[in-house]
This record gives sequence, structure tokens and C-alpha cells, in this order.
Amino acid sequence: MSGFVEVKVTPPVGTIILNRPEAGNAISRAMLEELQQAIGDLYQEKRVRAAILTGAGDVFSVGQDLAELARAHVDSGLSDAERHEQFGDEADAIADLVAELLRFPKPVIATVNGPAAGLGVALVMAADVVLACDTAELSVPDARHGLVAGLVAPLVAYRVGAAAATRLAVAGQSFDAAEAHRLGIYHELVKHDLLWARGMEIGQHCATSAPQAVSLTKRLLLETVGEKLFTDLASGAIATATARTTDAAREGMAAHREGREARWE
Repeated sequence: MSGFVEVKVTPPVGTIILNRPEAGNAISRAMLEELQQAIGDLYQEKRVRAAILTGAGDVFSVGQDLAELARAHVDSGLSDAERHEQFGDEADAIADLVAELLRFPKPVIATVNGPAAGLGVALVMAADVVLACDTAELSVPDARHGLVAGLVAPLVAYRVGAAAATRLAVAGQSFDAAEAHRLGIYHELVKHDLLWARGMEIGQHCATSAPQAVSLTKRLLLETVGEKLFTDLASGAIATATARTTDAAREGMAAHREGREARWE
């Protein structure tokens, strides 16, 4: 493994750390694979009864690695058909990761240690309990890059409603930590240096419950309140992949790569 994701086990809690602080914990294809492996490892680890998801440094995650995505548009050496297939595969992999987090049979606690954007917001929304510090701004800037937040928007709508999803993904507004807390996205605001400790405290409390009862309760919520969620995520993956094939995405990625404002037609 390249070390883009770090896993620590402090029974009864396991911690998954997004570990690319020099890149704002941007989620590359390699990090995505390591995240999937980390989730699988903690699923199998019998000593772990709850999981914390956090970022290294002062940023939770800026979202998908746009530099990597821009290279796929500009100089991947692939044909259009091959590139479109790659976009579809990547969107499916992201959707699978979110689904694995949602279906994870143990409580997942996100400790949002700084700004979260795009796909980083999706990871936050896939957690059961969300703690955040006062610098943990939320944003979904995908449309500014000619992209569609196809997986983020359904998750935000599922957790806190369509109005918040529209403000983030359509209107392009950002929420500071206080607003995210008011909307119920963040369940608690905690000082930055106390976030992990508070996450551990909640994880230890979760571990006092019967594991099978917790797992069945999570499944019940997904199969009732979240009945349509996985269908919505599948539609979102299609929208995400389709948007990446458009002229808008090519312009957005070129603008990002060249450090300029996008010129929309």
C-alpha cells in the first residue's frame, strides 16, 4: 500500500485516516482502493466494534483528486470510448465505497477535522455520527468544474433534506460549521484537538451495545427510511460518469489545470 490511508486499532474502536495532507487529502484512485481495503479490514477485525473516519492535518478532504481527473481528460492516451468507460468504472467504484460505508455493520463516526468538499462530503454523509471542529466548512463545488455531484446530493438529501442538497450542489453555497450543525449535518461541534478523543468516547459507548442488535438496527434504517437511497446512488453514479464526458467537464478540467476561470458556453 502507498500509505494514502492509515488504519489504527485501539480496541474497541478502529480509526481510518485519510493520509494525503499535502494534497488536502484529495481522493485519488489509489486512495479509493485503500479506503475500500481499510473498510474491509475493520469489518473483519473482531476487536473493533465502531470505526472513526477522519483526515490527517487540518483538512478532512477536498474531494476527488481533480488533478488526476484533469489528466484523464487531457493526456491519458485513451480513446474517447476508453476514457468514458474509465469514467464509468470510477463512478461505480465511488458508489460502491459509499455503499460499503452505509452498510458497514458497526457504527461509523466521522470526525471532520477541517473543510470537506465534494466527495469528502459524501464520506461525511455516509457516517452514522458526525463530529466537527469550527473550521469544518462544507462545500460541493462540482458544478464549478463542469461536473455533477451525483453521489453527494442524494446522500445530503437522505440525511438532512433536499433543500440543503440544493443549496450545496445546485446553488454552490458553502456551509460553515455552525450552519452545518444547525441543519443537523454535524451532530456535535468539538474543539479540533479534542475531536478524536470525543470520537473514541462515542465509539466506546457504542461498543457497550450488542453488536448484532446494532447491525440489525443499521440495516433496518437503510431498508425503511433509506429504502430508495441505493437506487438514487446508482442513478447518481450514472449522472457523475455522464457529466465527465461533456464539453463542460473538458472545459472545467482544462481551466483547473491551467489555473484560470472556466469559460462556459
